[in-house]
Amino acid sequence: MKVTGSQPYDISFLKQKFIEHFHSAPVVFRSPGRINIIGEHTDYNEGFVLPAAIDKAAYVAIGKREDEEIHLVSVAFNETYTVNLSAIRPRKSWTDYVLGVADQLLQHGYRIGGFNLVLDGDIIIGAGLSSSAAVECSVLSALNSLFGLGLSKIEIVNMAQKAEHLFAGVKCGIMDQFASVFGQAEHAVRLDCRTLEYHYVPLHLNGMKMLLLNSKVSHSLASSEYNTRRQQCEQGVAWVAAHHDGIHSLRDVSISMLQQYVLPKDEIVYKRCKYVLEENQRLLSACDDLERNDIRALGQKMFLTHEGLSTEYEVSCAELDWLVEFVRKEEDVWGARMMGGGFGGCTINLVEENAIDRLVEKASAQYLRATGLTLEAYVVQAADGSSEII
Repeated sequence: MKVTGSQPYDISFLKQKFIEHFHSAPVVFRSPGRINIIGEHTDYNEGFVLPAAIDKAAYVAIGKREDEEIHLVSVAFNETYTVNLSAIRPRKSWTDYVLGVADQLLQHGYRIGGFNLVLDGDIIIGAGLSSSAAVECSVLSALNSLFGLGLSKIEIVNMAQKAEHLFAGVKCGIMDQFASVFGQAEHAVRLDCRTLEYHYVPLHLNGMKMLLLNSKVSHSLASSEYNTRRQQCEQGVAWVAAHHDGIHSLRDVSISMLQQYVLPKDEIVYKRCKYVLEENQRLLSACDDLERNDIRALGQKMFLTHEGLSTEYEVSCAELDWLVEFVRKEEDVWGARMMGGGFGGCTINLVEENAIDRLVEKASAQYLRATGLTLEAYVVQAADGSSEII
């Protein structure tokens, strides 16, 4: 099977689409998707995450109008939509990721006029690479420039997150939008989700590549179980806070506190909270590995993270477990884990570059026999965050 690599997106195609629809020349902006190397389900517990923007992005071609209308074109969905600025509403459609950020600007008192916009990109939708955040951040970056709004990077991040909450109805953490805007080539971003302090960590893989294997499954219990995990973590915090001052999140809790106040009440809640505490420590240690360029040590922590997500946090699924167990036996794979909220999506794998084609061919054949599903594979690398294409 073919492995999707890092071929650059064709900007001239997007510009031509804009000219065909609107008979004028656009400006073009991009914002990338992201991977998370380690640090899963830690964000809403005020912990640490280690994302990297990737070389797959959402692209928008945009131009001003003389009226108050928004004219949208999606290349991927082959759809158009028109609405007046005064009539923006959620539609449960791809348009929400554009209209939601325009609505945020209006709600914050920024003056914008009508605009024409064509949306496209090479980020894979539904693979857990945060395509929605990439669209939101690319549109906000474009509108910020087009109307001279003077928004800072962190204001773009916060508005994009709020748009996702209100228009898409997804109570996401801050990581996706932050990585899309602040990403840097050849680096990951260690982000403190409590303070939003961040630090760039070198990501020099030296003959290794980041390979994403898309399980092609999305189990329906993902959203409900996600909410349950949040509630279980909050319950653990509440039980500890009843005995200690200054306990606001799992960030303030120790393993000994969990053993004393949570384990006697509920073993499942204890396991959930214990995983989060251990994942934060793994992440901080993984950053040290990257500073030392010890990729093998990082890979071993990724395997441990998957084990915790599967057996303690219990957000994996049979297909993701199969993929991780399969590559664990391959000497050319140094680390692997499920990535994202869980119950489907991708695994992220550290693979020796010259072994990728052979590994994917072997995994694809066996995965098809085991699950009846066709595996998809993508090679990604760390890239810069949101930018205008000159």
